[in-house]
Amino acid sequence: MTLPSKALRLVCALGGVLLSAAASALPDIQTWTTGNGARVLLVTTPDLPMVDVRVAFDAGSARDDFTPGLAKLVNGLLFDGTEGLDAQAIAAGFERLGAQYGAQAQRDMAVVSLRSLADAPLLDPAADLLGKVLAGASFPDDAVTRGRRAMEVSLAQEREQPGQIASRAFYQAAYRSHPYASWPDGEPQALPALTPEALRAFHQRYYVARNAVVAVVGDVDRAQAAALVERVLAGLPAGQAAPALSTVLPLVQADDVRIRHPSAQAHILLGAPVLTRDDPDLFPLLVGNHVLGGSGLVSRVSNVIREQRGLAYSAYSAFIPMSQAGPFMMGLQTRGDQAGEAIALLRQTLDEFVNDGPSEQELDAAKRNLTGGFALRLDSNREIVEQLAVLAFYGLPMDYLDHYVERVNAVTVDQVRDAFTRRVDPERLVLVRVGGDSGPATVPATPRPKTPDARATQ
Repeated sequence: MTLPSKALRLVCALGGVLLSAAASALPDIQTWTTGNGARVLLVTTPDLPMVDVRVAFDAGSARDDFTPGLAKLVNGLLFDGTEGLDAQAIAAGFERLGAQYGAQAQRDMAVVSLRSLADAPLLDPAADLLGKVLAGASFPDDAVTRGRRAMEVSLAQEREQPGQIASRAFYQAAYRSHPYASWPDGEPQALPALTPEALRAFHQRYYVARNAVVAVVGDVDRAQAAALVERVLAGLPAGQAAPALSTVLPLVQADDVRIRHPSAQAHILLGAPVLTRDDPDLFPLLVGNHVLGGSGLVSRVSNVIREQRGLAYSAYSAFIPMSQAGPFMMGLQTRGDQAGEAIALLRQTLDEFVNDGPSEQELDAAKRNLTGGFALRLDSNREIVEQLAVLAFYGLPMDYLDHYVERVNAVTVDQVRDAFTRRVDPERLVLVRVGGDSGPATVPATPRPKTPDARATQ
């Protein structure tokens, strides 16, 4: 381990202690746009001699089009080669500078991150190396071949995991022809299309400055951060932002999906597309869901299904807001012979909540829990930079964090009941059940063709 790397690990270990005292003070966010069109958000934290950079591109799996797995493979192979450097040389370069790097692809965004000590002799060359990777990722043939093989193995393993089968089936049934139906991990039949040429074309189209946002948090001022971002993005062409995704239309009817699998446990998902990141109902739905099934063992769903009836170790509900309507999901695992009863109770609990909403006591407890834990979402550079990237990517207002606690506390029982009544229709949900039977597995259906239907548009 190099000396810079040791120092970085020590600083990271101390980070939570040093920042916790300031956690109640919301960050002062500075923002600007680079010459080649990327939006930048900066929070200066001078207490720690380190810097976190997070670059988010509108290049998630929703951009896969007819080639599932393309976005994930591009993102995963960024650091496998560029002009004059192979994967080993890139990794050694960051290690020598004591820097940490990473990449992750989601449905909406693809993210690349860098963490470095703030000293210019370490930070500047780390930024230069990241910039070289972002602009010049070459996707060597051998790396792409290895990546496809790894994806093939992973997909084969997923077909044995009832939880993954259920999640895949849920998104296919809930989103049909919409890009969100595409499985981010790929499809076996699409693997031959994941060629080096396809990866390079995707990278050339989506890894451009106008399709990126950059979050910077650390011991740098505005001028230093601007120079840092220029180093990271200097090689990227301006390009064009990705077009807005099509709107997800509500389900017009319920859909039940039953997939046989020889697992003792039945994996159950129930839900529908509901919530965008900028939705005006976001706070009533999120606060209400904390009562319904988002607060662990003390939620209604857990109390009814686990505590009162002992049907599952855990049961939950969640909203996943995205650029277009992300899903509301309820889930649990239970013995196959109890699946029918568990599903009935899940539906009954939802029906009662939609009709009646939370009690005042439940709502007050949810608010205290959400606002009391808010500081933990801003208690480290890493947490702050993730929040900034979300703000920038989804175009949320810069005072979003300042008013978070206020907006949570402003939610009323009537607002929760009204939002759930309008947005969650218990009669129009996708129900997926996988496993809990002793018969042979049913091979999950291939994704439905991307043709318009009554529920979603391309």
